[in-house]
Amino acid sequence: MRVAVIGATGHVGSYLVPRLVRAGHEVVAVTRGLSQPYHPDPAWEAVQRGQLDREAGDADGTFAPAIADLDVDAVIDMVCFTVDSAQKLVDGLRGRVSLLLSCGTIWIHGPGTAVPLAEEDAREPFGEYGVNKDAIEKLLLAESQTPGGVASVVLHPGHITGPGWNMINPAGNLDLDVWRRLAGGEEVVLPNFGLETVHHVHADDVAQGFELALTNPGAVGHGFHLVSDRALTLRGFAAAAAGWFGEQPVLRFEPFDRFAESAGQDHAAATWEHISRSPSISIEKSRRILGYEPRYSSLRAVGEALQRLIDDGKVETRGRAVPGHVLHDRPSP
Repeated sequence: MRVAVIGATGHVGSYLVPRLVRAGHEVVAVTRGLSQPYHPDPAWEAVQRGQLDREAGDADGTFAPAIADLDVDAVIDMVCFTVDSAQKLVDGLRGRVSLLLSCGTIWIHGPGTAVPLAEEDAREPFGEYGVNKDAIEKLLLAESQTPGGVASVVLHPGHITGPGWNMINPAGNLDLDVWRRLAGGEEVVLPNFGLETVHHVHADDVAQGFELALTNPGAVGHGFHLVSDRALTLRGFAAAAAGWFGEQPVLRFEPFDRFAESAGQDHAAATWEHISRSPSISIEKSRRILGYEPRYSSLRAVGEALQRLIDDGKVETRGRAVPGHVLHDRPSP
């Protein structure tokens, strides 16, 4: 197939584009500027590059026609965040493109009642991001059911994790000092009893899901979760990370308002965004229809990303590395 990937050099696109090339697809990588992928790969030499400013193009009505003019069979949209932008894209692609794959988020759910959450479970999304992504999915799946509409699939990643960027830590935020403290046997404060959950996914496993959906007719008209095999509790996550460095976790649990005082405003806000949802997400549907099997557990994905942060000098661990068995573990399918 000839495929356009919008947002091609981001976290997922850096893995997805080489996957598509190796699978024999012709790829047009669409980015706003001249950004490079997070990881070098010889496959990028076979990729056609294109620059389009989505925000400006949506405003003046040129973005969707420009994508349609690429003369592709399918479009993979990694960076759609509003219903208006999604509507403009499908209006421009209708009758000209066979398939649209769109990146959503597990935050379409909000807090769950029974876990792990399935795609069809009742939703209570909150916050602009989750509410917009839920509405985009509804629009695209309805488009799939409309005669002459663009056949669409929506894929919902968890906390995207991988080497080259920061990731959600056991306190539910992006504070790099949490890793240093765990690696050094120092105290780490967690909110409440540390039993809220986070659900990571390696960027390459997200790419796997998109690659599978691209050639699976049974995926059309559906949304799918893309996460690791199991979520982590904050305290279990912290204990595992400390153990990588031969340390026993030194954890103190505080009610959220007191936790927030010690974490600081920005980190506390990020923690609240995660623990107020506490995602624990099912991948049964993705396994059954797409054949999706995550190669990375949550801990392996985090361990690989953390080792890169250590190598880059962003986290000090007194010269100690993440153990090899963590980095190379292959969970059973």
